[in-house]
Amino acid sequence: MTVRDRLILLATGIVAVAVPAWLLSGTPVPVATATDALPMAAPNAPPPLRAAFARTLFAPPPAEAVPADAPELLGVAGRLGRDAVAMVRGTAGTRTLAPGDSIDGWQLRALSIDAAYFTRGGQSARVPMPE
Repeated sequence: MTVRDRLILLATGIVAVAVPAWLLSGTPVPVATATDALPMAAPNAPPPLRAAFARTLFAPPPAEAVPADAPELLGVAGRLGRDAVAMVRGTAGTRTLAPGDSIDGWQLRALSIDAAYFTRGGQSARVPMPE
């Protein structure tokens, strides 16, 4: 071991002892006592579970009203999130739309496995797949 290696080892040892001592020598943090604590408020009552028990366990979600002039979804093809397209029927006939395309003023925003999401101005519509 050379003199240089010994000096590096000595400096490392001094830093290893000095840094924790330096960090612990700061001003003490005041500790809260039990008399300083405010009384705890009673927890809010949980919501009644009647509504949860009243509905059936595997019921389909309630049907949303689809605007009468919204395009009709015929099917979805491709990989969702990549190259999926929707086959829709509008007033001018049947077309294939990718997200971002429009038909009858409705723009296809997104596709899911069982629905297409269209927007027109501030209006939005979830058009489900026919059963």
